[in-house]
Amino acid sequence: MIVIQNARLRSFLRILTLLLIPSVAVLGYFLLRGTGYVVTSVTVASLSVVLFLCGFDRRKTGSRRLVLVSVMIALSVLGRFFPLLKPVTAVAVITGVYLGMEAGFLTGAFSALISNFYYGQGPWTPFQMFAWGILAFLAGALARPLQKSRTLLCLYGALSGILYSLIMDIWSAVFASGGFSLPIYLAKVVTALPHTVLYAVSNVIFLFLMAKPFGEKLTRIKRKYGV
Repeated sequence: MIVIQNARLRSFLRILTLLLIPSVAVLGYFLLRGTGYVVTSVTVASLSVVLFLCGFDRRKTGSRRLVLVSVMIALSVLGRFFPLLKPVTAVAVITGVYLGMEAGFLTGAFSALISNFYYGQGPWTPFQMFAWGILAFLAGALARPLQKSRTLLCLYGALSGILYSLIMDIWSAVFASGGFSLPIYLAKVVTALPHTVLYAVSNVIFLFLMAKPFGEKLTRIKRKYGV
């Protein structure tokens, strides 16, 4: 397992990858037509791994943390097969809150990539990877208040549902017009409003039900194994 030991280097790489990932998603769509989305998705996945490595402080805990994150990714992917209500965002947010920002991003990004082998890969995949990833990353940045208050966590879940839809509506608008158009974007936002509300509500439900038991188990495992 590669571990980035220098704290300043980790911080620099963290910021750099967070800037590169959305840039790669956008540029990949415009520069690589046809099957170019495969290259873009692989690049975003690779950058997500680099970001994840930025969260390693000690070599001895790296593989243990990776196992936990792998389990959360598997649960998130399985959750996407739920009918109507899907706990993908909830699982990614919980991972970010209890396992760290980088772990949350990796969970969100790989959940989109892996589940799309069933739902269908396409130029939308890198946008989904970034959307789910950044929402979990931000949850990790707000870990302390979100751990202390279930109300705040549920509010963040509702906001995450809205933000995810707004991010994906950017992709929809770009795909429809070949470039970003504000009127088309606003039309997409209005059209997707029922789905946005449903997604926000589902996030609240899943976080209300899952956050406490998952958080307790993850905290116990972290203490037991020194993750």
